[in-house]
Amino acid sequence: MIERELLVANKLGLHARATARLVQVLSGFRCNATLVAKGREVNAKSIMGVMLLAAGHGTQVVLRLDGEDEAAAAEAAAALFERRFDEES
Repeated sequence: MIERELLVANKLGLHARATARLVQVLSGFRCNATLVAKGREVNAKSIMGVMLLAAGHGTQVVLRLDGEDEAAAAEAAAALFERRFDEES
């Protein structure tokens, strides 16, 4: 199992478009993915689950991955967070 601490750095936080991009990236991997923030834990491959976190700008989240391709999934998700979901130039 891999855990990565990530910062929601884009202005709008994990809103619908950013959440959809995260779910799309993670859905390409076979491992289980969980996102934890504000005392809540949700399936990171579920748009509704991630939206329920209401993770705004500056929120620290923990991504937990468990499965055969967990390392690749962690790198892909971390890159997406670092690029601020490709929303800002």
